[in-house]
Amino acid sequence: MIELGVNIDHVATIRQARKTYEPDPVWAAAEAELGGADGITIHLREDRRHIQDRDVRLLRETVARKLNLELSLADSIVAIACGVKPDQATLVPEKREEVTTEGGLDIVAQAARTREALRRLHDAGIVSSAFIEPDTKQIEQARTLGFAAVELHTGTYANAKDESAVARELQRLTEAGELVRKLGMKLHAGHGLNYHNTVAVAKIAGMAELNIGHSIVSRAVFVGLRQAVAEMKRLMVDAVGSR
Repeated sequence: MIELGVNIDHVATIRQARKTYEPDPVWAAAEAELGGADGITIHLREDRRHIQDRDVRLLRETVARKLNLELSLADSIVAIACGVKPDQATLVPEKREEVTTEGGLDIVAQAARTREALRRLHDAGIVSSAFIEPDTKQIEQARTLGFAAVELHTGTYANAKDESAVARELQRLTEAGELVRKLGMKLHAGHGLNYHNTVAVAKIAGMAELNIGHSIVSRAVFVGLRQAVAEMKRLMVDAVGSR
């Protein structure tokens, strides 16, 4: 069965806009789980633009399902992850000037830093995932380094403007997913997925987890977070049933 990881970063974004205490991402996580989320995903950025250290600590104590912490290769952030011990750590790229994560982590070019971060996470007993492009070299490197899972970056697919481009990017994801599974790693995907483009990705053979945030939080403005999560989960489950 495919799992839904709900990214609640942008609940914290709204809170930080006023530097106040609401809306609380801890409450959001509870609502998401009641809506059927299989996990909660958060990204602790170096600039703390949304999720704060306090959130990470409290979510570790309160999330009933899986807590997936996205993090850069920065030593200080890896240290926090090793101390908090989320159920899963997903290594992602990070740039201060970006609005949101742009592209996958280049674990080929940053092999040494990735290997060291992965060693520290493994020693802390944390399952690791690599957020990378649907690229053969990156996927093979993930296997070489010892990642348990690969999360394919779906941003290029989500941003495709015409049918031929969508089909081309979906084929890239499908072929990349096949290689991930062939190499013995779990297949995850995320970035830019919404209520219109998620079904095709969920149908990819062996897709085990999708991490979705912005579209769910946006939908929640109108229908509430619990219902928004339930709607997305239903789309995914129906997609798997029609594979």
